[in-house]
Amino acid sequence: MLNDKITLKDLSVFSSDEGSSIFGLLSNTTTQAGKDMLRRHIQKPPATYEQLQQMQDVIKYFSIHTDKWPSVITNGTLVMLEKFFDAADAMSSQPAGFSLVFGQFFQKYFNKGEYFFTQFSLSHLSDFLKGCVELTKLLSENDLPEMLRRHLESMQQELQHRLTDELVQVDKHTPFRELAKLSYKARREMKSPTLRLIDAYAKLDAWQSMANAGNKYGWVFPKLLSQTQSVLEATDFYHPLLQQPVPYTIELSGKKNFLLLTGANMSGKTTFMRALGVGALLAHLGMAVPAKAMQVSFLEGVITNMHVEDNIIRGESYFFAEVQRMKLTAQQLQNEGSRLVLMDELFKGTNVHDAYECTRAVINGLLNHPHHLMILSTHLYEVAQHFSNNESIRFAYFETEMREGEQFYFTYRLKEGISNDRIGYRILQQQGVLSLLDKSKTIG
Repeated sequence: MLNDKITLKDLSVFSSDEGSSIFGLLSNTTTQAGKDMLRRHIQKPPATYEQLQQMQDVIKYFSIHTDKWPSVITNGTLVMLEKFFDAADAMSSQPAGFSLVFGQFFQKYFNKGEYFFTQFSLSHLSDFLKGCVELTKLLSENDLPEMLRRHLESMQQELQHRLTDELVQVDKHTPFRELAKLSYKARREMKSPTLRLIDAYAKLDAWQSMANAGNKYGWVFPKLLSQTQSVLEATDFYHPLLQQPVPYTIELSGKKNFLLLTGANMSGKTTFMRALGVGALLAHLGMAVPAKAMQVSFLEGVITNMHVEDNIIRGESYFFAEVQRMKLTAQQLQNEGSRLVLMDELFKGTNVHDAYECTRAVINGLLNHPHHLMILSTHLYEVAQHFSNNESIRFAYFETEMREGEQFYFTYRLKEGISNDRIGYRILQQQGVLSLLDKSKTIG
C-alpha cells in the first residue's frame, strides 16, 4: 500500500501535536530508534498481500506473547552505544602499561571521565547484547511466525561474534583491567555488527509497539482478503482519536463499490470517512483496528480528496487545486489493483451550479472503475437524487433531528437513504449572526 503525504495529512496520521495523531496512538516503543522505524513502516506499509499476511502474523504473536519482550534494553542503552562507537574513531592504541598496572583505583580517582565512560558504555553494550540474545531464544518455539523467525535468525548470525560471550558476562564486579581491554576490542570489531543489531531491534520494537497499541485500546485484527476481490466490510468501526465515538457499520464490494453520503454540514460525514480510512491504513500495517469486526481486501492505497489548499505563490486558486487533486485521483485509478477513494464535498471552490455539474460528471466517471472502493460525501441533495436509481451505488446519510424551539441535534448515526436536511440558515440564526448584522450603528 502506498499513501501520499496529503492522504496521511487528511487522516491525521502525523501531526506536530503527537497526542492528536494516529502515530501518537501507535507509538509505544521503548526506544527512539523503534519510534523512527514505526514512522517509516507507516509511510511504507507491506507492498504485497503475502507480506501483509506475514506482518499481521508477527504482530499477532507479540500481542499474545507480551511477556517475551526484554526489559533490559532502554532508549538510554542505544544512545550510550552511539556515543561509545563514535568515540572509537579517536582510539589509536590498546590500553596498556601504567594505566592497567594501577588499574581501577588509578582510573577512578585520576581519570574519572574515561573510567566512568568505559564502565557505563560496556554495561550498556552488555545489556543490549543480553536483550538480543534473549530475543533470539524465541527461535526454539514451534509457533513462531515465519517472518519473525527469519528476522531473529539474522540477529543470531550477528551475535556469533567472538566477543559476544565475554561482553554478555560484564557486570558491576568486572575489573577495570578487563573492561578497558574489552572496550578497545569492541570499538575496533563490533561497531558494524552492533549497528546492524540496533536496526534489527528497532524493527522488532516497532512491531511490538503496534501489538501493544491494539491490546491497549481493545482493537481486533481484521481478516485480510486477496486482491482478487474488492471488499471492505466493517462492523462497529469508529475513529480512534475521538473520546466518545459513535460506531458505524459499512459494506462495500464489487457489486456495490460506491457509497454516496449525504447530510448537513457538521453531521459527521468527514469523520466517518476519516475513520474508515484510518481503519484501512491500520489493517494494511498488519495490526488490529478500532472495530468489532473487519474484513478488507488488499488495497494498493488510500486516496483522499478532503482538505486541498490553494497556492498563492503559484497563483493557483482553491478550485484549481481541487481539480488537480481530482486529476491525480483519476490517474491513480488507471493503475492495477484496488484503492479506497475518499472524497469529501468536492468542488467547494466554485458556485453551486458548477459544483453540481462537476460532481455529477466525476461520479459518472468513477462508476467506470468498479474494482475500486469509493465514498463521496456531498450536501448537494440534487446530486444524490440524480443517481438514486443506480444499482452500483449505496446511499447513506447522517440524520439531523429537529427538536422543540427549532433546535437541531446531530445524532452522528449512519442511516440508509438520502438526506435533504438544510440547516445552514438555522445555524446562522442560532449563532446570532443575522441579528448582529441587522443592527445599525450610528456614526457621528
